[in-house]
Amino acid sequence: MSFFAATSGVGDMVQGPKKMFMLGLMACVAAMLVSMRTVARAESQPRALNHTGIYALRQIDPNLTGAGVKFAVISRSITYANDEPQNDYRPSIEHNCFKGKEFGFHDQGEPPPDISPHSTAICSILLGEDPSATNSQLAQFYYQGAAPQAEADIYEFCHFLINNVFHHLPPDADVVTASIGSPFEAWWTRGIESLAEHYGLIVVACIGNGSDANDPLFYPGAAANVIGVGVVDSVNTEYLATNLAHFSLAHPEHSSLGPTDDGRCKPDIVAPGNCLAADDNEPNGYKPTGDWSSFSTPIVAGTIGLLVQKAKQDPALSPAVSPEGGNCVMKAILMNSATKLPYWHKGRLEKDDDHQVPLDYVQGAGMLNAVGAYKNLIAGRNKPGDVSTTGWDLNRLDTGENPYGGTFLIQNIYKITLTEPADKFITATVVWNKHYNSVYPFEPIPEGDANIRLELWAVDPEDRINDYLLDYSDSDVDSLEHIYCRVDANYTNYEIVLSYSDITDLNQIAATQRYGLAWETSEGQDKDSIFWYDLNADGIVDELDFSIVLDNWIASVQSPESYLIGDINSNGIFDANDLQIFLNNTNRQVDWHTK
Repeated sequence: MSFFAATSGVGDMVQGPKKMFMLGLMACVAAMLVSMRTVARAESQPRALNHTGIYALRQIDPNLTGAGVKFAVISRSITYANDEPQNDYRPSIEHNCFKGKEFGFHDQGEPPPDISPHSTAICSILLGEDPSATNSQLAQFYYQGAAPQAEADIYEFCHFLINNVFHHLPPDADVVTASIGSPFEAWWTRGIESLAEHYGLIVVACIGNGSDANDPLFYPGAAANVIGVGVVDSVNTEYLATNLAHFSLAHPEHSSLGPTDDGRCKPDIVAPGNCLAADDNEPNGYKPTGDWSSFSTPIVAGTIGLLVQKAKQDPALSPAVSPEGGNCVMKAILMNSATKLPYWHKGRLEKDDDHQVPLDYVQGAGMLNAVGAYKNLIAGRNKPGDVSTTGWDLNRLDTGENPYGGTFLIQNIYKITLTEPADKFITATVVWNKHYNSVYPFEPIPEGDANIRLELWAVDPEDRINDYLLDYSDSDVDSLEHIYCRVDANYTNYEIVLSYSDITDLNQIAATQRYGLAWETSEGQDKDSIFWYDLNADGIVDELDFSIVLDNWIASVQSPESYLIGDINSNGIFDANDLQIFLNNTNRQVDWHTK
């Protein structure tokens, strides 16, 4: 392993004889710098980080910069010769946004290492910082990545597989991020899942770039124990500043669509990908990346890094980063707090499978919400029993011995009281790891896997005969369950219930499954977003969008199994009522619309 430091020179301090004058001048200059920094931060890039709440989170807690957190960034070589990587996987450490930063590099040593534009862009989004950044089409801006004070080791992909995955050796890191993938499960993707399971390792990976790029779901992002990240498209205008600041929906054309071959939901979450990123050819240059999941992945990974930093600082939050299931807690918190974008629905368009399909096949749980995730984390750990309206838990689900033979199933129940239930939603997410052998080829251990059922009950404490099951999530194949449900305004008491799915099987093998659970109460989805109607994301609802709606309607008749955008009233069918709602919003536009 080698270390390189990117530094900038600092001139000698000059002291004049008139100390009072100099002190006053220095104070004045310092005030001006603070003012300039404040203005610059108001125009920070990448704006995708602003859209997902990372900069807002930094305003809530300015210390959340990634300090004390370490990333392992897995980067693929750009060039191969005779199927051998040529070691051009490194970020350009000469770039201004990496000044003062120290990276560790892990590779085979030969041939001599070289620069990767892909790695340069990813590392800048995750770790970069440049107070005086410029772009020819933009005014000067403050460039600040998601976790600019974090440490990072950069691993060449093949080296990582041979030296870490094959030997089942986790990297020295809090978060692993990989903007690479393969359409096939293999020994190394299972090996990464095994590392996540056995060490509580948090792994974040891109999900693929959709049908336009002929990308199916990518592993390891499609793996059960990994957080798979899709991409939210930027808006479509002729102005770079507008496109970098505003984002619309995740589309199957640009963000690979679930389910996996074995029927699991993916991605887990989506985030914007079009960012200004460091240009490897120009030490002072920044250029837009475009809508690719490679660049939404470091935004999600960086947010997790900030949550890890907070959890490390507060002993009460430390179970969220436990090596025994902490990765499940972080995944649950991240997904549970995600923002539902227009057209979010479980599975495909039909609603008859909502209880068996926990996530949207293109949005996952929704778009990254850094502030929401932070609030979910700091709400604190609550164990079964009476709990706060927002919180999380790291716990176990057990089975007990049945005196008549076999086992009986134990429920973990979390009881919530709402003082004002009207128009409120409860979101709950439970995540657990699938099990794998710890030696090559890391075969799955299905007999060790659990099947957990998540329920939400409306409860009448005065007369339990009035209790009823409000919603449930019970997939046969996923290792997570997710509920997003409007509460009953007539009830103030609710119970989140975890149990094993096979509640009638008294002969089920006795088992204990560790899980991470997160829940929150919120106001619900934004029903006023223009992106219910502005389907080409140009800022105005017009005949171009209506043409897309008609095409989608025809497609819904011809291909009922396809993932379709158009069910505006969210009733599970795409029909004339949706068209009428669309027509009622014709000519609507937003303030950033340009002709």
